[in-house]
Amino acid sequence: MRKFHRVVLSATTVLALTAVAVPASAAVTLDQGHVDVVGLAWEDNAFNVHVHDEETDTEYAPSEVQLVAKPGAKIAVPDDAAYSFLGTPGSAAWVLPQVQDPELLWPGIGAEEIASGVFTNDALKVTLVSVYGPADFSIFTTDAFGTPTRLADSGNGLPDTISTTAGGHLHANWAFEAAGTYKLKFKVSGTLAATGQKVTSAIATYTFKVQA
Repeated sequence: MRKFHRVVLSATTVLALTAVAVPASAAVTLDQGHVDVVGLAWEDNAFNVHVHDEETDTEYAPSEVQLVAKPGAKIAVPDDAAYSFLGTPGSAAWVLPQVQDPELLWPGIGAEEIASGVFTNDALKVTLVSVYGPADFSIFTTDAFGTPTRLADSGNGLPDTISTTAGGHLHANWAFEAAGTYKLKFKVSGTLAATGQKVTSAIATYTFKVQA
């Protein structure tokens, strides 16, 4: 299991330390590299849901970060019925890929900071509660033959739940069907092994900017 050196700094704190005055609403922008968009920890008997920038080993509250899908993420929807959930063949979609492209954001769901045995069967549920934006959003995996499996899709109704495990790490394709700004709302839940109590996090809101 990886050993984490946790650094939790807000954007305003970082800039205050360098004596630069900025508005309180200033955000950190992440547009490439390995980022656990939904980073999970269990601290003080509660979930800590955060953004973990793996490139700098820095953690942020979701509200502090603007996540970016750059123009290089734009694809044409394949002429394959299995991909019809992304739109009509040939139409545009922006996909942050399951396999790392160093020029793009590589989004993950990471629960390495949660120890085995805390939750029953180490099972955790990450729920996409809602999506607000110009078009639909989905998370899907692609197998070695190019066949997609949808994990969550606002196009066929929400909420959708993704299963993961304590100590686990998941990469998938994060797909947006139009340029613009999206607000994605997630929550996390699990059942404590010691008591059988189901616990659920507060809803965390993530902002994505999809660039044409």
